[in-house]
Amino acid sequence: MRVLVTGWPSFLHGEATAGDVLSMRRVRDALDAIGIACDTVWSHGFLPGAAGLDDVDPSSYSHLVFACGPVTGSQVAELHERFPCCYRIAVGVSVIDPACPAASGFHRILPRDGGAACAPDLADPTTARPVPVAGVVLAPGQREYGSHGRHEDVHRVLGDWLGTLDCALLELDSRLDTTDWRHCSTPDQFAAVLSRLDVVITTRLHGLVLAVRSGVPAIAVDPIDGGGKVTAQARALSWPAILAADEVCPERLDAWFRWCRSDQAAAKLRVPECEPELIDGLVGALRLERAA
Repeated sequence: MRVLVTGWPSFLHGEATAGDVLSMRRVRDALDAIGIACDTVWSHGFLPGAAGLDDVDPSSYSHLVFACGPVTGSQVAELHERFPCCYRIAVGVSVIDPACPAASGFHRILPRDGGAACAPDLADPTTARPVPVAGVVLAPGQREYGSHGRHEDVHRVLGDWLGTLDCALLELDSRLDTTDWRHCSTPDQFAAVLSRLDVVITTRLHGLVLAVRSGVPAIAVDPIDGGGKVTAQARALSWPAILAADEVCPERLDAWFRWCRSDQAAAKLRVPECEPELIDGLVGALRLERAA
């Protein structure tokens, strides 16, 4: 017996959702646990280089298992034509129309919903391995710096590098908006998000400041030639993970990312911050004015 595990992420034009992939993984793990040989196939658009449906020989398999998603449409129906000699099972699926070719072509369906059926979905996040969560806070073009701004070049390098990281990335914007739920509407909300992250990657002054003061290590990149306010704040906070615009490269970013995940970074965050010079200066100036 050899089983091929498929699902919507196996199709070239199929949508790969976290739930779909976790469901396929759970089926594969269950078969592995009882000693049944199985393979999984993936869309080349989703996982370039992985085995796809067109790469496997249907005669090599005794069973085909389709996990998760609705059993409907031409792509699912074509599985029955491509794997006619396999015993075909759909598990954890939604059955919209049991009589449609996509559904009726299965020898057995174990649905999560359809008709009177209702069963817990297969997706289980407890099977996911832990990965760090990184917030990305990028600065818009800052016209006040004129021709010294290197935002586009810096963000291009960052974007390419971010795509290589094995971590959950959250695009964040420190701009507040009380009319759009996609943005935080208060600084308290933004600070709450930052405090739950493992790392912040930023080209914004307040991305750096708020992260470090929230106890979260940050990789700061100054997008201004010669250094601007981000570099100044890194110096003021004695925070070492700062890169100049002309220093940004995958190797240096990798090194700082590893450092941010280390005990050294955690220890650096525990160092008490100095007294607020600017507030002291303001209070002192006002006292002098009041006394005059």
